[in-house]
Amino acid sequence: MTHPVIVVENLGKKYLIRHEQQKNYTTLRDTLTQGVQSLWNRKRVKQQPSKEEFWPLKDLSFEIKQGECVGIIGRNGAGKSTLLKILSRITEPTTGRIRIKGRVASLLEVGTGFHPELTGRENIYLNGAILGMTKVEIKRKFDEIVAFAEVEKFLDTPVKHYSSGMYVRLAFAVAAHLEPEILIVDEVLAVGDAQFQRKCLGKMESVGKEGRTVLFVSHQMSAVESLCNRAILLQSGQLYLDSGPQAVIQSYLESSHIIAHQVPLKKRTDRQGNNKVKFSSFRILDENGVEVTALQSGKDYCFEVGYKNILDNILNNITLSIDFHDERNTRVMMLKNKFTNDLFHLTPGDGHFYCKIKDLPLANGTYRIALFLSIGDNEILDYIEDAVSIDVDGGDFFGTGSPGLPSHCKILVRAEWSKASSSLSTVNY
Repeated sequence: MTHPVIVVENLGKKYLIRHEQQKNYTTLRDTLTQGVQSLWNRKRVKQQPSKEEFWPLKDLSFEIKQGECVGIIGRNGAGKSTLLKILSRITEPTTGRIRIKGRVASLLEVGTGFHPELTGRENIYLNGAILGMTKVEIKRKFDEIVAFAEVEKFLDTPVKHYSSGMYVRLAFAVAAHLEPEILIVDEVLAVGDAQFQRKCLGKMESVGKEGRTVLFVSHQMSAVESLCNRAILLQSGQLYLDSGPQAVIQSYLESSHIIAHQVPLKKRTDRQGNNKVKFSSFRILDENGVEVTALQSGKDYCFEVGYKNILDNILNNITLSIDFHDERNTRVMMLKNKFTNDLFHLTPGDGHFYCKIKDLPLANGTYRIALFLSIGDNEILDYIEDAVSIDVDGGDFFGTGSPGLPSHCKILVRAEWSKASSSLSTVNY
């Protein structure tokens, strides 16, 4: 029997969130008036706490055996990243303890583990030394790492000049090839292109077959299902389900569907961003401006996205994205204002975005919508992963009386067909 290489016992992590009182410009008269009122109401007014406890993880326990490939899934704020940082010894737990047997290589986010002033070559040797490898061992793997990362031309360039894609390629190559007993990979692989993602998944699969342990956090359910032999679902910092990948994924998708239907956007807590602007509502309008709850293939629709800007100033260079995911959490369609050079600015207070789409190309099925709002491509204002759940039910996209079949496809496209006899060798376009 294989023995546990990771043991987590009653793990908890606490952060203190400070609440700053918002200061406004006041006149001398306002100051005097407030002073008198405070004296009068001193006994009746209760001061708001300046600090609040937040537990991203609480009472978490599980074991992982040698050679297991475990997927860790959960919505934003479930505690996935906090758990990986503790397992990677980046941060310490507040309560409980962890026991790890073996060398750990982590790839959590762009920038972790590399020194920006050192070259790619120097960082390879530095990371190997951190993992406890000798110079001879690192040199033996060096050419394989460089070839996998595809950064030969920039090997002697400081990594601070690397693009995010180059950085991730080299970081993953180092983490996967320097023979750690435990490999921890977060969603950072999403930075790379599709070809490199497939390459990384293949490498992680081979690492698992070699008897090493892999912890993999991803929102790509198909990757978790194909790569992992076990999955853990975190919910509000606690272990909700620990089972086979299919059962855990199904439970995750069902809970996401329920939350998307029952909790209004303005009350959602599973969101990321700086809280300057928040999504407040989402409606689907048909071609007559009437709100609908289900869609039909081939029809025209308008997506209305409400927001609230709490700042007193205008925000420019706004990026809005509406992403459609299928039942396996695979993104099948993305609507983004920058694709069409439609530039937005946000004024203070409440407002709405409108996105019109003609001939809805989605086949029958249930889809989950993610909403993303940022300034440019850097500062995230708000992001809700499972904002809305919608059904595409019926619709005659092709005008033939036959709807698209969800078991065969997700996207519908009109094509022109023709047939040529053997004597005809050319086709006119």
